[in-house]
Amino acid sequence: MSDFPLITWMIFLPLAGGLALVFVNDASEEGRRRVRLISMAFVLAAFAISAWIYAGFRENAEMQFTEKAAWIPQFGISYHVGLDGISLPLVLLTTFLTPIAVLFSWQDVDRRVRLYYMSILFLETGMLGVFVALDFFLFYVFWEGMLIPMYLIIGVWGGARRIYAAVKFFLYTMAGSVLMLVAILWLYFATGAKTFDILTHLSDPVDHALQGWLFAAFALSFAIKVPVFPFHTWLPDAHVEAPTAGSVILAGVLLKMGTYGLMRLAMPLFPEAAREFAPAIMVLAVIGIVYGALVAMVQDDMKKLVAYSSVSHLGFVVLGLFSFTLLGATGSVIQMVNHGVSTGALFLIVGMIYSRRHTRMIADFGGIARVMPVFSVFFVIAALSSIGLPGLNGFVGEFTILAGAFGPHPVFTIVAASGVVLAAVYMLWMLQRVLFNGNPSAANLGLRDLSAREWCVLVPLVALMFGLGLYPRPILKTIEPSAQKWLRQVNRRVLSVKAPAPRLASRRIQGPKQ
Repeated sequence: MSDFPLITWMIFLPLAGGLALVFVNDASEEGRRRVRLISMAFVLAAFAISAWIYAGFRENAEMQFTEKAAWIPQFGISYHVGLDGISLPLVLLTTFLTPIAVLFSWQDVDRRVRLYYMSILFLETGMLGVFVALDFFLFYVFWEGMLIPMYLIIGVWGGARRIYAAVKFFLYTMAGSVLMLVAILWLYFATGAKTFDILTHLSDPVDHALQGWLFAAFALSFAIKVPVFPFHTWLPDAHVEAPTAGSVILAGVLLKMGTYGLMRLAMPLFPEAAREFAPAIMVLAVIGIVYGALVAMVQDDMKKLVAYSSVSHLGFVVLGLFSFTLLGATGSVIQMVNHGVSTGALFLIVGMIYSRRHTRMIADFGGIARVMPVFSVFFVIAALSSIGLPGLNGFVGEFTILAGAFGPHPVFTIVAASGVVLAAVYMLWMLQRVLFNGNPSAANLGLRDLSAREWCVLVPLVALMFGLGLYPRPILKTIEPSAQKWLRQVNRRVLSVKAPAPRLASRRIQGPKQ
C-alpha cells in the first residue's frame, strides 16, 4: 500500500462527503439525521486515514507520503503534497477536532442543516490542504478556498451581529491573501526558477536584496491570520458571533494556519529578512501576550474572554518561532496543538452552558457547580489546561517556548512569562464567579448536567490534555527532526547576487529600490 495516495484521500474525502449531501433532502427530521450521519462518517474516515499516516510516519526530517502530478505544466504548477514532523501534528489536530465539532452540532444546529454540514466538510478539505500543500499555487487555492465555508458558518448560523463579523473576517483575511499572492508571483518571476514548487524555493533562497519586501508581504498575511497584535481586531467579533462548532474550528485550526505559514514559508524562504524583522515581531508578540490577557480579565462575556485568551496564547507561539532556537520551534508546534485542544474545549463548554441558559454573561451565573458537578469538573480541567498547569498539555508548550527564548531574549521572555500569571488570574476568576460564587439563582437551579453526547465530545479532549501533559515524548519525537532541519534553513546566510528582473508577459515588473 506504499503507493496508495493516502494524503489525497484524506484531503478530498470530506469534499466528497459535502458533495454527497447535495443529494440528501433535509426537509424532514429523518433527512436531517441522515445528513448528520453521512457527515460524521466522512470526517471519521478522514481521521482514520490521518491515524494510518501517523502509524506509518518515520521520525526523520524528510517530507513523507509525498504525491506529485503535473497540473498546469506551462507555468510550473503541480499537485504536490506531503507532510513532515511540523505539518503532521496539525493535520492530526484538524481531523481530530472536526468530528468533535460535527458531534457537538448534532442538536445545536437545526436549520439549513445540509448547508451547514457541507460548509464544515468543505472547510476541512481546505484546512488539510493548507497543511500538506508543497506547491505555492496549490497552497493559495486551499488558503482561499476555506474562506467561503467559514464565512457561511459565521454569517448564516452566527449571533445577532453575524454579518458584521463574517464580513470583517473575510475582508481582513482577503487583504492579507492579496499581499501573499503578489509575493508569490514576484517570487516566481524574480528568481527565474519558473516553478511554484515550495521545496525548490526552500532549497535556494532568493537574493538578500529582495528578501525584505517579500518577507513583509508573507509575514503580514500570516500575522493577520494568527492574529498578531495589532491585527487581532477581527478575532473577538468572529468568535463571539460564530456558532460553537465554528469557534472550535476557528480557534483550534484556522488560527494555526497563520503560525504554520510563518514557520513553513515566510521564515525559511527569507531567513535573513526574518532575522532582521525578528525584534519588531517579538515586541508585537509580547505585547499581544500581555494585552490579550489584560483585556480578557475585564470581559463580562465568557466567549469573548476565551477569544482574547487566544490572542495571548498565540503570542507565545510567535515568540517561540522568532527565538530561532530548537526548543522554541519545537515548543511552538506543540503549543499550536495544545491551544487547539484546550481552547476548543473551552468554547465547547461555553456553548453547552449557552444552550441551556441562552446567555454567556458571567454575572448571570454563580454556584452552578452545585447543580452541574460533572460539567464543572470538565470546565475546571479545561481552564487549568489553558493556564498551563503542570501535568496538563498547556504547561509543556509554554515551558518549552519560554526555555527556548530565555537564552537569546531574556527580557522578552520575562515579560512574556507574566502572561502565564495573568492567564491564571482571568481563568480562575471566571471559574470562581461562574461555578463557586455563592448559591445558584432560581434561573440556574433547573440546569441539567452533561448529556451522553456532551460526554462523548469532552472526554477525548480531556484525555488528550492529560496524555500530552504527562507523556509528550511521542509528539516531541515526531517534531524534533523537522524542527532541526527548519532551524538550519532559517540560520542560512544568502549571498547578495544580482537577481534576474521578473517578467510578466511583455511587461517588466520593477522591484522596490533598496
